[in-house]
Amino acid sequence: MRRLSVPGITALIIGYTFLYLPILFLVVFSFNQSRLPGVWSGFSTRWYQLLFENETLLAAVLTSFHIAAMTATLAVILGTLAAVAMTRRKKFRGRTLFSGLISAPLVMPEVITGLALLLTFVTLERLIGWPAQRGIMTVTIAHTTLAMAYVYVIVQSRLQDFDQSLEEAALDLGARPFKVFMTITLPIISPALISGWLLSFALSLDDVVIASFLSGPGATTLPLLIFSSVRLGVTPEINALATVIIGMVSFGVVVAGLVIARQQRKKRLYGG
Repeated sequence: MRRLSVPGITALIIGYTFLYLPILFLVVFSFNQSRLPGVWSGFSTRWYQLLFENETLLAAVLTSFHIAAMTATLAVILGTLAAVAMTRRKKFRGRTLFSGLISAPLVMPEVITGLALLLTFVTLERLIGWPAQRGIMTVTIAHTTLAMAYVYVIVQSRLQDFDQSLEEAALDLGARPFKVFMTITLPIISPALISGWLLSFALSLDDVVIASFLSGPGATTLPLLIFSSVRLGVTPEINALATVIIGMVSFGVVVAGLVIARQQRKKRLYGG
């Protein structure tokens, strides 16, 4: 095994420090007794207590998690179906156009995407009366439009390396296509599905631009609430909330990593 050189180790340390030191400071100052950011005056957990008493902040958190969970689930379903269609059907009329439409949100500025979807929903409301008001559903649809493109790329790259002889063998033994897809294809590509779900969840949870166009009364997400409070100064309760979210996300990443590692071990064991 080739060892890293001293310059390589130094660059690695600098890179990780640049990425994670601000997060470490955020976690540390969530336990700061002082209300002033950057001024340490003693250890305290009162901001966590105030966090769970702040109904407005907790409502924004629940709204963001609700939207993110729905977005991730819909994006995985639609992105996987699109990837399967594009991978298994090498030639069909409109393939180039379809591929471009799927990938467009990846390169489209979020401002343009948010404005376009806003105009679409306003037009639909005038024509058919839906949506009656912008809120959780409109934000979820917008986030799914963006996240689906990322899921498509991840799943398609996995399907391109997929050994289709496994599916063909199951079909020859009399299994129906749907059963083959559910019992053979999905378990094998599950690491890609998990990765796509987590990425979609993170994209939705972090979005400000698109949500600012499409949110409405009762649909204030956490990023919008934090962004609006920056003008008056971010309270240490935000640091406490960020620390809780970091812990939850870290736990989710560890679990996903263990699942993916298990799948990789099975793949090497059975020669898949």
